[in-house]
Amino acid sequence: MIRLTRAQIREVDRRAINDYGIPGIVLMENAARSCSELAIRMLADAPKPEVAIICGGGNNGGDGLAIARQLHIAGIAVTIIPTWTAEPTGDAAINLDIVQAMKLPMVHAHDTRLDRFALIIDCLFGTGLKRPIGGDEALVVQMINAAAVPVLACDLPSGLDCDTGEPLGQWCVRATQTVTFVAEKTGFANPRSRAFTGPVVVAGIGAPMEIVHAVLSDSAGEPLS
Repeated sequence: MIRLTRAQIREVDRRAINDYGIPGIVLMENAARSCSELAIRMLADAPKPEVAIICGGGNNGGDGLAIARQLHIAGIAVTIIPTWTAEPTGDAAINLDIVQAMKLPMVHAHDTRLDRFALIIDCLFGTGLKRPIGGDEALVVQMINAAAVPVLACDLPSGLDCDTGEPLGQWCVRATQTVTFVAEKTGFANPRSRAFTGPVVVAGIGAPMEIVHAVLSDSAGEPLS
């Protein structure tokens, strides 16, 4: 099984964009599509399939905004719950412009009840997080975990260290399932990570696998598994 570190997954993205000319927005769209497909399967038995999507200000939040679009187009009611203090930039900003043009509902976590949704999608933080979650974002994580409804984590549960599989601090999302992109993360080899990830599904984002092999070879200098 291939597993990637935080630095390796960042390098895969960099090479896909810079060396292969794949726009970052395309990678984001593919990631969102994979997450949307799993969300739809998780909602198969829900009598009222309403979804809350928790979006941070980075690319993981951009994935969430794209997921909101795709689920809305599939006929599923979505509510976007933003946590950013400054509006997203780059590819995430493109998706924000689109969901605003679509007039998709957007409310703050403290203005709604998460337990009224059939599914929560965690797009708060991705693999780049290296610090404990605190402040208002910690309160949002507590609300997610207290809601007692299924949670789908996008790439990895917010608050889980990508490389170690341990929570970075006191607050970490406990997901029902996780859809992770390109490959499992090295931290997923830690058995304790499963208490936070649940079952893990690996989904492609359109980055050729030869990039993954090259990154592993360059960083480890060992034969690929």
